[in-house]
Amino acid sequence: MKTICFYFQVHQPFRLKKYRFFDIGSDHYYYDDFANKSIMQKVAERCYIPANNLFLDLINKYGDKFKISYSISGSAIEQFEKYAPNVLASFQELAKTGNVEFLAETYSHSLAALKSETEFKKQVELHEEKIYQYFGQKPKVFRNTELVYSDAIGNMVAQMGYKSMLTEGAKHILGWKSPNLMYCNSINPELKILLKNYSLSDDIAFRFSNQDWAEWPLTTEKFAGWLKDLNDKEKLVNLFVDYETFGEHQWEETGIFEFLRKLPETIFNNTEFVFGTTSEATERYSPVSAVHIPHPISWADEERDLSAWLGNELQDEAFSKLYELEEKVAKSNDPAIQRDWQLLQTSDHFYYMCTKWFSDGDVHKYFNPYDSPYNAFINYMNVLSDFITRLEQ
Repeated sequence: MKTICFYFQVHQPFRLKKYRFFDIGSDHYYYDDFANKSIMQKVAERCYIPANNLFLDLINKYGDKFKISYSISGSAIEQFEKYAPNVLASFQELAKTGNVEFLAETYSHSLAALKSETEFKKQVELHEEKIYQYFGQKPKVFRNTELVYSDAIGNMVAQMGYKSMLTEGAKHILGWKSPNLMYCNSINPELKILLKNYSLSDDIAFRFSNQDWAEWPLTTEKFAGWLKDLNDKEKLVNLFVDYETFGEHQWEETGIFEFLRKLPETIFNNTEFVFGTTSEATERYSPVSAVHIPHPISWADEERDLSAWLGNELQDEAFSKLYELEEKVAKSNDPAIQRDWQLLQTSDHFYYMCTKWFSDGDVHKYFNPYDSPYNAFINYMNVLSDFITRLEQ
């Protein structure tokens, strides 16, 4: 049997409002409720609801041959609660089918794994509780924010009891090796590693509507043909994409939903593949070898490294300043302090400070509330200054 793991990241940050220097000390509410509500409801209408309905139809049609996996950040779930309860209900309907798996991650979509094992574990536990609350599942597979992974992070995840973890099948890591096999952590071989097939994933996520692409238009027959042409030993293909790909990054008018609806049938008729969850793949396949990743990688941009979040002095200063506060925050019993601490760790805040404006520039502008990375930095540091003042008081 050959398996396709269709995995989707679902995340929306709590965006910060315009916070001036003169607000420090007088205004302790940091979030742009209007933007957060309007963006959530827009994406719900264009992506979450139609995509969820489509996948529910496919599950009802194909039964156990079609299964999918999601990771939904805690901040996204909170916004579903506040602004789009119909989205939350539709994910619960998917959960009831038994064909949908929910993965663990950091609650606030943070980069805590790079800085604090204590904070990292705390956020993962909070996220586990949220997933169980709404979907009745205890996650078995871990997916870190933006697929950030290293040998050390994987070892930490293994010690937390997870059986497998997702990350990017980065070319500079794999070299001649294929991402279409199961690997394991180089420190703790008990942790299996599922690698994203970035070429096939990005054909859907980024190139689908690009009319300058040599393979445009992408048809289900063409995609199934690429799967069929894989080496017979390559039995696991991991297609990992942002959920917002469907209807938001790739508009309905591009034919993306029609492509998705037709894809399973074409694959079943032309290949040996079925769709399985990441847990099923973990149980089904043995590692062929360890994958050695001493320095953190991610699935972002061409570099597949951390430079989208920690690639310049602005980002490094903001990130360091934030985590200098960890010990003081731990001593605080103020629920408002604890909540703001969580949400200020959301990786999007640092993503907005990115100064890479070359081939990946358009990606960094998506839903970016700031005119420039410098304004993003100033706004964040103003908020952080007020947070520090509250913490010291």
